[in-house]
Amino acid sequence: MKKRLNVEREIARLDPEKDCQRIAFLTSYLEFPWDMTRALELALFRTFAVPSIAELLDKTGEFTGQTQRRYDDTAVIVNEVLENGFESERGMTFIKRMNRIHGSYNISNDDFLYTLSTFIYEPVRWLDKFGWRKLYPNERLGLFYFWRSVGERMRIDNIPDTYDAFEAWSLDYEERTFANTDATVRVANSTRDLLLSFYLPRPLWKTAEPLVYALMDESLLKAMNYPLPSDRMRSVVESIMRMRACVMRVLPHRKTPRLLTLEEFPSHPGGYSVEDVGPKSLREKWSRQ
Repeated sequence: MKKRLNVEREIARLDPEKDCQRIAFLTSYLEFPWDMTRALELALFRTFAVPSIAELLDKTGEFTGQTQRRYDDTAVIVNEVLENGFESERGMTFIKRMNRIHGSYNISNDDFLYTLSTFIYEPVRWLDKFGWRKLYPNERLGLFYFWRSVGERMRIDNIPDTYDAFEAWSLDYEERTFANTDATVRVANSTRDLLLSFYLPRPLWKTAEPLVYALMDESLLKAMNYPLPSDRMRSVVESIMRMRACVMRVLPHRKTPRLLTLEEFPSHPGGYSVEDVGPKSLREKWSRQ
């Protein structure tokens, strides 16, 4: 408990803008490593509800034919930047790689901006609902300043200047763009099945699908063409998640951060370098240059 209090005191002392890299690290890898991963998985789903994003991913086959690889590469980039910071040599190297990959496709600034917003607000909403504690105000702001800084290095234009303004823009973008398309369904289903495969054998996936849907809001479910869970199912799932939070509240705190880049990724069983990240077609093209 003393270690946990020390970490919380450190977070409380940090400046959300100047120290945003440290705040993002402590929050993501010491305080809420499991929750952050789940929240970012849900953030991934939200982007599929934007037709232009889903259509690009469906067309390239990156989240249908190469689901595990695309998931792993996304996780590698996100965690390299979160763990090392956007000002570190390694963080900058992976941001540069991400920019090169994205530069090969026609992606609108608004789609970039919306995707960036999900990395801030989906974790906040998840932790408000299921975390063993809610985020402190400077943690919320720290995540905002962290991802805004990453967005600036991605050359994303018109990033709102404040936490509240960016959230309002993000919610409005969802209202204007979320729609059910064939591409959305294909990309979402492939990713849903991949996430279920992390925990269950294939014969149990269908039975477990309602558990996944119970973690999604109505607008997202409609865009995915997924059935609305019953009130009872949603209540059961949310109760289980809150019970987990109660248990986490009294368990001994992690003494060391859980660094996900040190874990093995199925698509990179022998480890990875920055050159290993990205669609196969682009990697082969760049290796010939």
